[in-house]
Amino acid sequence: MSNAPRLRFLKGHGTENDFVIVPDLDGRLELSPAAVARICDRRAGVGGDGLIRVVRSSAHPEARAIAAEAEWFMDYRNSDGSIAEMCGNGVRVFARYLQREGLAEEGDLTIATRAGLRHIHIAKAAPEGAPDSGAVTVGMGKAVLPEPGPDGDVTVAVGDRTWSARNINMGNPHAVAFVDDLDQAGTLFTAPAVHPASAYPDGTNVEFVVDRGPQHVAMRVHERGSGETRSCGTGACAVMVAAARRDGADPGVTGRPVTYTVDVPGGRLVISERPDGTVEMTGPAVIVAEGELDPVWLDAALD
Repeated sequence: MSNAPRLRFLKGHGTENDFVIVPDLDGRLELSPAAVARICDRRAGVGGDGLIRVVRSSAHPEARAIAAEAEWFMDYRNSDGSIAEMCGNGVRVFARYLQREGLAEEGDLTIATRAGLRHIHIAKAAPEGAPDSGAVTVGMGKAVLPEPGPDGDVTVAVGDRTWSARNINMGNPHAVAFVDDLDQAGTLFTAPAVHPASAYPDGTNVEFVVDRGPQHVAMRVHERGSGETRSCGTGACAVMVAAARRDGADPGVTGRPVTYTVDVPGGRLVISERPDGTVEMTGPAVIVAEGELDPVWLDAALD
């Protein structure tokens, strides 16, 4: 008989960027990279682009110092089990979980992540809408636009095609390339080649972008550690900032906020940059299911 704990999980998504949510409020669960990868496996596990462990900040060594500012810490892992700094869609789903469980209400809250504090606003549900109908807005922090390094500007390549790319950091790294057609990105099963490697010592997310209209773009993304996903929140923010700079818009210079609509394969996000540099993302967050991992299966996964 298995000695593994009975582990509750939920499944949620933000613009079809989907996650396995594991409540571990008191920080007692040890999840190895192999266990995370197995849980996220779409054929042999629950399936997801990543795993979100919900932990009280006071119970997690990486967040104890900021527990007074944020009660909850988002311990986010990519689907291959690797640790990630942040996930924009994931933090919206995290907030929705807290609301569902009665741990947060409509309005404002702050969540701790490895990329720092994220300020959240959960909008009211539509008068006759489902509980998940209220959009979630996340203050994503400020974009960092590193200058080209000694090896030159960043480029992205798929097959024999190469594009210049914008290096943007949203708490995690991104290479944003504007293309003529999103099909030029190929299958995105494997990571596009990025040069110079020194610009991204820990690897990077890569976004391919086309224009749809004034202040309206569409993107595909290869997420570091996950492959192509239906959406990437931090990636959409990086794309918005890259598009704004390409179009000559910098709120820090003009003093006026700028907003772009960003279409992703899984839906639509609205991204704004404010004069103080803060980037805000608004979009849906939905919990679709909950269940319990089989103890025997989990025991094997935790070995």
